[in-house]
Amino acid sequence: MEQATGGDTPMEEAQDGPKKRSVPAVTRAVAILRALGKSDEPMGVQALARELDLVPSTVLHILRVLTDEGLVAFDSRTKRYSVDVGILALARSAIQKNAFVAVIQPRLDALATEFGVTTIATQFTDPTHMVVVALSQVQLPFRLQVDLGSRFPAMISGTGRCFAAFNPMDPAELRARFDRLVWDHAPDYDRWQSEAAETRARGYAVDRGDYISGVTVTAVPFFDGAGRMVHSMVAIGITERVDAIGPDRLATAMMKVRDEAAGMLLPGGGA
Repeated sequence: MEQATGGDTPMEEAQDGPKKRSVPAVTRAVAILRALGKSDEPMGVQALARELDLVPSTVLHILRVLTDEGLVAFDSRTKRYSVDVGILALARSAIQKNAFVAVIQPRLDALATEFGVTTIATQFTDPTHMVVVALSQVQLPFRLQVDLGSRFPAMISGTGRCFAAFNPMDPAELRARFDRLVWDHAPDYDRWQSEAAETRARGYAVDRGDYISGVTVTAVPFFDGAGRMVHSMVAIGITERVDAIGPDRLATAMMKVRDEAAGMLLPGGGA
């Protein structure tokens, strides 16, 4: 359970960085918002306290502040909390001011129009999840539940193969995270690893009906200056249509767009 503290205590200064100060209230508030955001249903104080291993009174005090600020909504009938629309203003501002989104959005639109596929761009928010930060949708004969802000496991589908290919991970952790993924047709782990290795070699990934039955997902990675994968660009289309386009042709066009966008995002690149 949560440990009582006598106040904020500064951490020792790292040799290569400034002093960092622990702010437990902020950390707990962020954890509560994330838990509410992930939950399919509103949550009560006790449920949040159990999930986050916090004292219920602490959770209640933080929830009251978040409610007053419009970030959390309280249902007086059920005594449960959920994320409120105040979060949208923050999210919208973050996306509008995101240089990556400004550069990639018109390019997603052009790809979607040229190939008749839905295109999205994601950003990794932590080592385990990615969030959709830009998208361009076309009319497809199936329901694709994706919106700005949609959150997915980092290792799912095409982007997941890119993530596994370019982000070295402890083998035991890699397998454990793979086993928690939910697919329409879950690939065999050995095949999935083989496809991740192929992704590393050719620079893009293809999920052919594993994540969504009858749908092909093509993904290319974006890297930061340190060579870390921080974004992905994804094209989603009916497998029959992608086969007619040519998976290699689609992936080649996506990588060309990725390289152009990456060039603009470098210092002095014009973004």
